[in-house]
Amino acid sequence: GTITAGSSSKLSDGGAAVVLASGAFVKKHNLSALARVVAHADVEVAPDQYPISPAAVIPIALKRAGMTAKDIDYYEINEAFSAVSLLVNRMLDLNPAHVNIYGGSIALGHPIGASGARVLVTLTSILQQTSGSVGVAAICNGGGGGTAL
Repeated sequence: GTITAGSSSKLSDGGAAVVLASGAFVKKHNLSALARVVAHADVEVAPDQYPISPAAVIPIALKRAGMTAKDIDYYEINEAFSAVSLLVNRMLDLNPAHVNIYGGSIALGHPIGASGARVLVTLTSILQQTSGSVGVAAICNGGGGGTAL
């Protein structure tokens, strides 16, 4: 596809914090967890192939979790360009109705340095609002890396 200003995420300011704690810590301090990380994965692809890194890393995270794509209710995949989401959907045969249902980074913004937290918080909100129980958050970076939880 073609990358244009209209198919790219907007420049946006943002800041975020995500607190990660063990289940034991949450229980000891009588806290409520918003979500639980079952598995994670990181991959590295050639830098010029960075848009495919979510498609490379999601299956690894699913395998580590003992799950398949059929177990996932929703996906939140960070995309600086709309082509990333379209490509990942095609490569993994994902149902577009379950990917970036609030519009992803094109609609919500791609705050550099806070995008990973934005993706996780959005996915957590989606799961709570839809009564979903399992989701995948994934992100690529310009150097060829990809991460999925």
